[in-house]
Amino acid sequence: MTGTKDTNKTPPSVDLQAARDTARVLNEALPYLQRYSGETIVIKYGGNAMTDEHLKRCFAQNIVTLKHVGINPVVVHGGGPQIADMLDRLSIKSEFLDGMRVTDAATMEVVEMVLGGVVNKSIVSLLNQVGGKAVGLTGKDADLILANPLHLPNREADALGFVGQVNQIKTGVVRKLQDQHFIPVIAPIGTDASGASYNINADLVASAVASALKATRLLLLTNTPGILDKQGELLTGITPTQIASLIADGTIQGGMLPKVQCALDAVQAGVGSVQIIDGRVEHAVLLELFTDQGVGTLIKDDTPDQENV
Repeated sequence: MTGTKDTNKTPPSVDLQAARDTARVLNEALPYLQRYSGETIVIKYGGNAMTDEHLKRCFAQNIVTLKHVGINPVVVHGGGPQIADMLDRLSIKSEFLDGMRVTDAATMEVVEMVLGGVVNKSIVSLLNQVGGKAVGLTGKDADLILANPLHLPNREADALGFVGQVNQIKTGVVRKLQDQHFIPVIAPIGTDASGASYNINADLVASAVASALKATRLLLLTNTPGILDKQGELLTGITPTQIASLIADGTIQGGMLPKVQCALDAVQAGVGSVQIIDGRVEHAVLLELFTDQGVGTLIKDDTPDQENV
């Protein structure tokens, strides 16, 4: 009979297992969403997650997701490979002392251009493309990062040039951006009373920013799974006391040492916990924050009131 609705059509197929998996993930995330709602989480962005196009987009989506579920993410980024590439293109030779780039006036101009311009704005743009409202900053904006020259032991005072260390973080501009629902994206360039610019290690800046903002968590994205034991197995949770033992016996060494020290500084300054996570993993930020497994090493204080952080 014409005009009669066919009620016997086969319903569209539904992958019930996939739907159940999605529901399980959302249910698992619920207590974490409740725990971090309204809290500040600082994320140091670096490594492969900054150079691989797919991982870059995953990271941006993760950060915007945090904002949309009521968390206040603050991104601090590095940019060493991009600086090195630009210096090579400009035929400016790099010199290193104790693993740190000597930064003369000409090099500092390039550092500021690359970190505060190219890298910072590309991150801001990507966050905005995936639905966020991001604003880029350097430490010179509103005197966000006040710095001192970094001195190496047994070296001349100006051996590193315009390489700095954090003296003070002025959080006012970051707080105002958070109040207006923006995502602050910070380049690790500091300034002093004379207005000079300083290139500062991004891990140091992230630790100092997290401490000043009294963040609940600090995430450090790396190109490693996290802190490994003597057998090369991942340590998923560790305390400052245990870290001291691992440093003493040589388990933690090399490039991981300064990163771990930044983590310890943040924990001792009152940051709830620090995670050193593998930025090569897709959606590493969400996996660390909203799943029971996580994707790295969690560092928290030994004191009882930190047990549930």
